[in-house]
Amino acid sequence: MPTYVVKFSNLKLSKSQKDDLAKGITDVHSKVTGANTFFAQVYFETCESGDHYMGGKINNGSEIFLYGRIRSGRSNETKNELLTKLRDIIKKKLNLNTDNIWVYLIDLPPNQMIEYGQILPNSGEEKEWFKNLPDKLRKRLQSME
Repeated sequence: MPTYVVKFSNLKLSKSQKDDLAKGITDVHSKVTGANTFFAQVYFETCESGDHYMGGKINNGSEIFLYGRIRSGRSNETKNELLTKLRDIIKKKLNLNTDNIWVYLIDLPPNQMIEYGQILPNSGEEKEWFKNLPDKLRKRLQSME
């Protein structure tokens, strides 16, 4: 359900930092929204040196961008909490200043998304959706929790 893409420029992230950040993003999303952790996906993409511009000029500062594609239907309060906690986990895990962290949430209607081969449920209807999955898929997802 949530797919988070972490893009960064002028930073080197170790495997350990990526592992910690992916776990932190997953945990924040699950705790704030109530969604199971097996829904969260985190991808890392590096911006090559000289490929990031700000104000029309090459940016030499260390910046990190988190783009989260999430199911629509959550309140503004929930999304605000999600935004700030995602920012805070990036700050904590990577020791960055908050002014070098950019977080974007993009709402997508659940009925326009397929994951694990299944059309996704509305927010809050995950348990019923999970209950109706094929046994093999249910077991696969349970093993990821």
